[in-house]
Amino acid sequence: MAVYKIFPTQDTTLYSLYPEMNTGLDEILESSLEVGNYGTPSPQASRFLIQFDSNEITDIINNRISGSQWQSNLKCFVADVTGLNSNTTVEVYPISQSWNMGTGRFAYSPEVQNGASWIWRDYQGSIQWTTSSFAPGSTGSYSSSVDPGGATWYVTQSLSGSQIFGYYTDKDINVNVTNIVNAWYSSSIGNDGFIIKQETEFIDSEDVQPKMKYFSIDTHTIYPPCLEFRWTDATFNTGSSALPTINIQPFVVTIGENSGYFYPDSTNEFRVYSRPEYPARVFSTASYFTQNFYLPDNSYYAIKDLDTNEYVVDFDTTYTQLSKDEIGSFFTLYMKGLQPERYYKILIKTTVDGSTVVLDNNYYFKIING
Repeated sequence: MAVYKIFPTQDTTLYSLYPEMNTGLDEILESSLEVGNYGTPSPQASRFLIQFDSNEITDIINNRISGSQWQSNLKCFVADVTGLNSNTTVEVYPISQSWNMGTGRFAYSPEVQNGASWIWRDYQGSIQWTTSSFAPGSTGSYSSSVDPGGATWYVTQSLSGSQIFGYYTDKDINVNVTNIVNAWYSSSIGNDGFIIKQETEFIDSEDVQPKMKYFSIDTHTIYPPCLEFRWTDATFNTGSSALPTINIQPFVVTIGENSGYFYPDSTNEFRVYSRPEYPARVFSTASYFTQNFYLPDNSYYAIKDLDTNEYVVDFDTTYTQLSKDEIGSFFTLYMKGLQPERYYKILIKTTVDGSTVVLDNNYYFKIING
């Protein structure tokens, strides 16, 4: 199993209420509905754009995934959400026209207009977003109460993703965009990034004003948006090994090949050693405590941020399975996407003797700046 994350090259929010304002360097991305004057046709909307580097995507698929089964998810982390309906749907589409991030921020005075906005794909007075006679397979949308604009996107059913939010659901965006990324990789469509918008917009009602704000690439937190790749790389090449498999409790697990400190672009193969905590008494000339055991096939790993206690790589029965070779159990971890100058903790989950156990034995490491 492998998990690999890349970060955006640019992002920005488009506001119909401020049709020429650029917010390319703002710390917040926003997909919201708003009503300025109740009873008059003035409902407004905001949508945000995120783009990732095509060369990074190609490198991952060609040189890391290399033909394995894979999945790609767009992840955005919530800063603030208010006014949700019982079910609010956010949609993700591939953008069908190029754009420039710019260097503005929300409510700058004077207003910065040197990048993408509701009307413009680049600086004010440059090229406008198409608002009619769209290219084949693409569209856009806006209300008669606002200026034409708001970007354009492909509408092929397979090239879209969505997520439904309710009062009690997780508010982070986590949408499967594998088909979109694969279309970029195969050059079926150009990579101009994603647009994230609400399914229903421009509702003239004070009772329908969901505001969803997420951290941008310019956040000063550990929550920038990312494009996460997961693929199956678990192998079971045990050769002629005679190592037994743990089948009784209690048992001890330790993590080997952990130097404690890693650079952000490094990759490490962690060894997972295990043995019974109370081995059976036998006559032997060697210590039984040096005997290594395999963990069962249904064993997985996860990574937590030590400070926030949040999973940055959660247990996944498809993509976080431990591998085996002649030496024992192991997994490979790409440090790409883990935030520098932070500590992380390794957890192991397995099923032994009919019981599922999560082992949290303070296996730590730190990502350091090079």
